[in-house]
Amino acid sequence: MSGGINSHPCLHPPRAAPSGVSRRRGGWLWALGLLVLGVIEVSACARPAGGAEGERRVRLTPCRLEGTSAPAQCGTYEVFEDRATRTGRKIPLHVVVVPALSAQAEADPLFVLAGGPGQAASRSGVLPVLEQIRRHRDIVLVDSRGTGDSNPLRCDALSGARSSLAARFDDRGDAEAMQRCRAGWDADVRLYTTSIAMDDLDDVRQALGYARVNLWGVSYGTRAALVYMRQHPERVRTAILDGVAPMGLYLPLYAARDGQRALDALLAQCEQDVACSAAYPALRARTEALLARLEATPAKARVAHPLTGVPEDFTLTRRAFLAEVFSLLYSPEQAALVPLMLDRATREDWAPLAALAFGGGRALEKSMSPGLFFAVVCAEDAPFFSVADAEREARGTWFGADSPRSVLEVCSRWPKATLPSGYREPVVSAVPTLLLSGELDPVTPPPWAEEAKRTLSHSLHVVVPGVGHNTVAAECARTLMSEVLSRGSVDGLSPACGANLKRPPFFTSFAGPVP
Repeated sequence: MSGGINSHPCLHPPRAAPSGVSRRRGGWLWALGLLVLGVIEVSACARPAGGAEGERRVRLTPCRLEGTSAPAQCGTYEVFEDRATRTGRKIPLHVVVVPALSAQAEADPLFVLAGGPGQAASRSGVLPVLEQIRRHRDIVLVDSRGTGDSNPLRCDALSGARSSLAARFDDRGDAEAMQRCRAGWDADVRLYTTSIAMDDLDDVRQALGYARVNLWGVSYGTRAALVYMRQHPERVRTAILDGVAPMGLYLPLYAARDGQRALDALLAQCEQDVACSAAYPALRARTEALLARLEATPAKARVAHPLTGVPEDFTLTRRAFLAEVFSLLYSPEQAALVPLMLDRATREDWAPLAALAFGGGRALEKSMSPGLFFAVVCAEDAPFFSVADAEREARGTWFGADSPRSVLEVCSRWPKATLPSGYREPVVSAVPTLLLSGELDPVTPPPWAEEAKRTLSHSLHVVVPGVGHNTVAAECARTLMSEVLSRGSVDGLSPACGANLKRPPFFTSFAGPVP
């Protein structure tokens, strides 16, 4: 999901950026790899899940997903929190099946694995982009343990209502807040890891009566999909991994490096663009000077709140400022505003920054579980890197090593979980797998998909130009997804996607780009 950053990489109108989320600057929401898409109205027939593949053992009743009128079927399936002993507390997993539109639906559904870690699949708003797939297949969304309505590990101090500017740009660390929240959970956080959640998911698959499934993982969801492919290979027909986070990507160790790559590309393209370079001369140098000033002395700002219009005072640190910059890189549509915002900030006009910080909706905030983020990262990532590693990877970047340092601080107080032997080894699989990368992705850029591809023997990697974190907003990516599902193979799929796509034009004023 940083001399100004606060979390980890790994996941946006189909822009899917986390700009509407309150970000506690210490760490956890700095670079979440999440998918949050607008929703449109669609309809579905109320056909029982599972078809003829097996007997359904989950009672589903009609329901509606928030933000869409598409008919769905919802239910719960209980699993033991401690799967090994099968004793003690049980977790009711929230299960949603959106039935295929066709009366002659395919037997194998599409299971959606959301990002984060910590996003609830049922609140990810993905149905509109899956309409073509839903013509022939059920769509299944299961809130993993610790998210959504499956015993969520909430922490309002980190992701709750933070409506003031002072609260929004607060860059205090997460450790104390997370300690207080953890004390109030009815959960053993050592048991909220990806490998356990993927065994839960297979239980749900079986209870719904599906013999095999197709997986669509987004950002952190790609890690979850890879783990499921390793633990239950015979149950996977195809896999689609969008914004790939392979087992060698430790969150948030590489965030500063990958984010700087995306930011450098943006600034270079502004310098090469006649209108952008004319509107914002010497922008890189002026921004570096601004960062030096903020490092020496945080700015005291007074800005009219973008939502209320009431002037508010707040303090802005280098770290909080860069956290906002990083979040805007997820979506090229939002990144098109970054040069304008940087230009105004160098003139100590903080209004554009405040407006962007409160832009977008609240869907992401509602769908996230900070506790699950740390339950996963403290078990699966933090044990594999040190502060020295973080400083090495962040060397030469604007963002620095604050993000991994913040995560390591929280994790130093976290109960120790046990991972399966060899958990961090690359996943070896022959499952037909489509890997999708956004050319401009700041958290899971194309090299990470190439790393995963090396051990996926029946795979195709496609880089979509002009898009950022997650590619599903591009029509060609959705077409490839549909094709791999219909074929059950990546053979014959075109490796090219969106040849005419490019970064959206930069805003040279509040009126927009030069016509």
